[in-house]
Amino acid sequence: MSSIVEISFARSARPSATLSVLLAAEGGKLGPAAAAVDPAGVLAKAFRVAGYKGKARATIELIAMEGSPSDRVLVVGIGNPKSPEPDAWARLGGAIGAHLGKAANATVFLDAPGVEIGAREAADVALGILLRTHKFDRYKTKKTDDENGAPAKVGVTLVTEAATAAKRAFTAVEALAGGVRLARDLVNEPANLLGPVEFADRAKELGKLGVKVEVLTEKEMKRFGMGALLGVAQGSARPPRLAVMQWRGAGQGKQPIAFVGKGVVFDTGGNSIKPASGMEDMKGDMGGAAAVTGLIHALAARKARVNVIGVIGLVENMVDGNAQRPGDIVTSMSGQTIEVLNTDAEGRLVLADAIWYCIDRFKPAFVIDLATLTGAIMVALGQHHAGLFSNNDELAARLTQAGLATQERVWRMPLGPEYDKLIDSKNADMKNIGGRYGGAITAAQFLQRFVKDNTPWAHLDVAGTAMGSPSTDVSQGWASGFGVRLLDRLVRDHYEG
Repeated sequence: MSSIVEISFARSARPSATLSVLLAAEGGKLGPAAAAVDPAGVLAKAFRVAGYKGKARATIELIAMEGSPSDRVLVVGIGNPKSPEPDAWARLGGAIGAHLGKAANATVFLDAPGVEIGAREAADVALGILLRTHKFDRYKTKKTDDENGAPAKVGVTLVTEAATAAKRAFTAVEALAGGVRLARDLVNEPANLLGPVEFADRAKELGKLGVKVEVLTEKEMKRFGMGALLGVAQGSARPPRLAVMQWRGAGQGKQPIAFVGKGVVFDTGGNSIKPASGMEDMKGDMGGAAAVTGLIHALAARKARVNVIGVIGLVENMVDGNAQRPGDIVTSMSGQTIEVLNTDAEGRLVLADAIWYCIDRFKPAFVIDLATLTGAIMVALGQHHAGLFSNNDELAARLTQAGLATQERVWRMPLGPEYDKLIDSKNADMKNIGGRYGGAITAAQFLQRFVKDNTPWAHLDVAGTAMGSPSTDVSQGWASGFGVRLLDRLVRDHYEG
């Protein structure tokens, strides 16, 4: 079982008996709390010997320090406050979370000379701690040596003059952290235990937060004519589902915004089968659906004043005698026909029906889809940016700004008629692949054909950022929960109230 961090705030507190954390401004300057933590003045000598300058997130740790009431003292640098890095306070919280270790409790003194640390900053530090300490270990029966003796709960007290306001700000932060952790857990779950039905059941649990959740079965999807989604699912013994989540935080009269997620719970590639090496990672091919589910959790838990629709298409792409064949032609809910030349280009087929259904039913102000869609986007952008495609400059700009603020960064990619021609088919209205070059772009062009009535739309290709993603200050696991913080920030900055 993972350690559970419990956050509290106080205007004043004594140093913890186990771990006290101090912040150092640029130059290694410490705030007033240092006098109680280090009455003997040991840290000044330690800084001098180590050449410690208080650079952003640089740490120095002393054990059993002379004169200190704490067993361990950790100093974390905040760098130059006049030119802070993006998401600096959450990242600082991540650096603190990385050093909690086996401490049963910790006291973090949020003061440093020349630096104003308010309620928002304090809450962001707490967010970073919560995200950095999250682990997915529910199936481990034996712990590692590092985990043996770790407390079941770690109490972290953040000491700040803005404690009362920080407690209020933390309500929204805690909701956001819960959404990110939910998304990470869903992506990490093994596919034998998280099929389409089980995923839909996890979405239903959001009903506890006031979310209205409907789940469409295979029978209902056939009635709607979702031949593209159902074609992907037909090779699996596990039936597909389409989960529809509604959070009505702004009343019935306000037009909703919408998010659609690809939820391929496992992707063999179908008859266009993937290589065996690395196929185990395809349990994460539902990272888009996980992010949408986590986002709805975050918005509902913090009672966001906005109407939001979340739609996730849940299927398994398998190989058997009933599986879709290369060359098959399917009819989507929109009525457009698709020649399936590659059964491993299945996510766009799922999204085609999910996007059309979402726009047709709810008439949202905009729709954003998220999908671990193409390896091509990783070739183009690596794993530090998600690909952004959009038919709306304002929406694209707002997503870019939210990505910079949260460090869930996106990079806008082109769309155009030249690329669109590459998916024209001689045998149907379109084909599901466009050739070797520009694969992420032709996938987005395919999706755009299902954006009804020219609704403002953005597509986020999160193949490189949602699973197997690089470690960061706030994410150390295989699944990052990418998209939850990005979209929560987008909604908070532009669409609430």
